[in-house]
Amino acid sequence: MPEGDTVFLTCRRLDEALAGTELVRGELRHPRLAEVPLRGRTVREVRPAGKHLLIRFTDGRTLHSHLGMDGAWHLYPPGGRWRRAAHRARAVLEVPGRTAVGFDLRLLRWVRTADEDELIGHLGPDLLSPEWGPEAAAEAVRRLTADPAREIGAALLDQSVLAGVGNIYRTEVCFLLRRSPHVPVAEVDAERAVRLCRDLLLRNALRADRSTTGDLRRDARYWVYGRRTCLRCGGPVHRDAEADRVTYHCPRCQPGP
Repeated sequence: MPEGDTVFLTCRRLDEALAGTELVRGELRHPRLAEVPLRGRTVREVRPAGKHLLIRFTDGRTLHSHLGMDGAWHLYPPGGRWRRAAHRARAVLEVPGRTAVGFDLRLLRWVRTADEDELIGHLGPDLLSPEWGPEAAAEAVRRLTADPAREIGAALLDQSVLAGVGNIYRTEVCFLLRRSPHVPVAEVDAERAVRLCRDLLLRNALRADRSTTGDLRRDARYWVYGRRTCLRCGGPVHRDAEADRVTYHCPRCQPGP
């Protein structure tokens, strides 16, 4: 599932392409939304909320989407060949000179902008929000430590605790905390965990090639995520299957159960 930085960059590109422009074509290929009249509406802005995308229109409506495991928004020039099959497109928004296509979107909803909170109000503080400050950081720490016995890896993935962290960042943050993802929250520095999550997301928010190590070489971008050996110590990386995710950690660098 895409991480918060991927959604942030996607929204930035969509905003640059669509904001302030009237749609000359608009299609929502969804049984409940197929009759929504989009042509002629003007996009006001495109904003992320954790892993959610909000395309807001000047008439007070919002097109909400979530990428899920396989979703993506692509931008094409007029007549450009799509990189995915047309039957996988769920939304097509065209302005003069650019076409935005949403493929394989897990969620697609059409709501009043004033009612967005019904869709995203459950989210914890957004780590990439421009309004982030001491209050948001304190609230994130409060939510993270609300259940001290919960595994830190599970808590970091909970979008009602922190909005934007996916499997890659929870894996790498646990490594930088030098603790197994299976230790309880009570055994980690929660303030540092929140700070690391935000710092890593910010570092990668405006680039397509993600790295948590500072090294952009393909075999050195991550400390343990997706690796067989730890980038720091060279020891074997332990892999745990967890539902639809795999947890990675280095038993040598990350003590814990």
